[in-house]
Amino acid sequence: MAFMSQPFLRQIRNLARITGSPCKAFHTNQKLTAAPQPDHGVYTVFVELGETKIELLNPLGDKSPIQNFLDKNKSGGMHHICIEVDNINEAMKDLKSKGIRLLSEESKIGAHGKPVVFLHPKDCNGVLVELEQV
Repeated sequence: MAFMSQPFLRQIRNLARITGSPCKAFHTNQKLTAAPQPDHGVYTVFVELGETKIELLNPLGDKSPIQNFLDKNKSGGMHHICIEVDNINEAMKDLKSKGIRLLSEESKIGAHGKPVVFLHPKDCNGVLVELEQV
């Protein structure tokens, strides 16, 4: 992935997995609470693993953008990887100049209340990548 060597990338923020029941999908001592993210059409649950998190996603309503994935993969599966950046606007500008497509022209506020943008999987070796400004 050409973008992986970029100086603006910091560290992996989280790995996201789609599941039909996020609170049952991960065996842990932690109390898991699904938080609705209406702007993204999902419920999210974060399992803390040191500096990194596992994000469990569940559709929020019939028109959720992840429902099609879950229909095809009944037991869920890996959805995306989230990578921290210092300045999302600079990262977006740099990636666009290198021919890496963004799934939206502007960043949106993500589950952590910070700007996020997704990169086109076809430009990232089939991996859906989310960038999150920290």
